[in-house]
Amino acid sequence: MVDVSEHELVPEHNVLDDEDLEDVLQEYNIDRTDLPKIKRADPALPDEADVGDVIEIVRDSRTTDQAVVYRLVVE
Repeated sequence: MVDVSEHELVPEHNVLDDEDLEDVLQEYNIDRTDLPKIKRADPALPDEADVGDVIEIVRDSRTTDQAVVYRLVVE
């Protein structure tokens, strides 16, 4: 079986630790539940991601070199 998360077109997905998550939530003045969602079944998620975790996704961008977005893992 092919590991989709290792494909060159899939951006980097990382689970945020609690300290980094608090920094992000304070920076944007939001709650965890205000973040866009990503399903736990998404094949790009790291194996250690659980429901309730926040994922940092780092994508290549033409305008900013790298774009960072955050997603809340849901069922």
